Amino acid sequence: MRKSKNQGTGRAPNHVANMVAQSVAGKSIPGNWQAWIADGLGRGCKVDDLIGIMVRDGQFSRPVACTAIEAGIAAIGKSLAVVEPVPAAIGDRAANAEPVTTAEPVAAAAATGTIARPMIDTGKNTISTPDREVSILLAIEAPRIVVLGNVLSDEECDILVAYSESKMEPSRVVGSTEGDNVLHSARTSSGSFIARGEIEVAARLEARLAAIAQWPVERGEGLQILRYTQGAEYKPHFDWFDRSQPGQARLFDRGGQRVATFVLYLNDVESGGGTNFPKLGLEVSPKKGGAVFFSNVTPDGVPDPFTLHGGMPVLSGVKFVANKWLREGQFI
Repeated sequence: MRKSKNQGTGRAPNHVANMVAQSVAGKSIPGNWQAWIADGLGRGCKVDDLIGIMVRDGQFSRPVACTAIEAGIAAIGKSLAVVEPVPAAIGDRAANAEPVTTAEPVAAAAATGTIARPMIDTGKNTISTPDREVSILLAIEAPRIVVLGNVLSDEECDILVAYSESKMEPSRVVGSTEGDNVLHSARTSSGSFIARGEIEVAARLEARLAAIAQWPVERGEGLQILRYTQGAEYKPHFDWFDRSQPGQARLFDRGGQRVATFVLYLNDVESGGGTNFPKLGLEVSPKKGGAVFFSNVTPDGVPDPFTLHGGMPVLSGVKFVANKWLREGQFI
């Protein structure tokens, strides 16, 4: 399938990154973070979100992060069409201040015509995160699907599998009436959960995915690790919640809609086990360390029926994957 490129603003040009680097020199900001600041500002990312990621994932103090962002805006403000100003008195906030988030339903924001969504910049063929270079292998605009390579190292994959395998239980689905987790014949895998930040590898991966999707860590659920043995599958389904189902409607209280999904492949599979999008005729083969990202809602906040997807039966061997669901607001 032909690769479709994002038509957005793309990454900040090299001379912009250089100006930011000069402006924040001596402020304890490594070069990779300087480039990341320029990249984020160049794409019009929210200032508060950039600062939150620097404090949380880069372990900078809030004053240092604020100074770096302000320097970046001063350096490139005249060269960019839109730059969001730093909120008033942001440098005076406490270091442990709560991040700015919204838990309002996606539909409430739809009145403006578009909503904020996790969005991967495919203006280039690679994505530079603070600790890893990730490859873009395929991108589709509508529905928004991006296939990624080199998201995790082999060691990280192996650690997640080893940590989770002893805790595996039969996988469940969200009940449509009560909202509890129930067994269902459509899903025949086993799984376990790793809470956000539960282990170092999980925290590192969460920070990396936040940078890839330009979405704060606190707006993501934990990791769900799944094991599919021979013949196991998950028949086509949606990840977005349906408000018309009483059980699923209750789940909005924990952070709003599931606006995007990462499926991360933790091993190579001998045969079968692909992620299938039946309405698109697309199947992504599992490749250790790779991932597929898709937005569950359209730009106006409506659940996207074209994100129907499933885990194809494993024909031989075993498949391990990690699911990461991104919420509209802070997940609690």
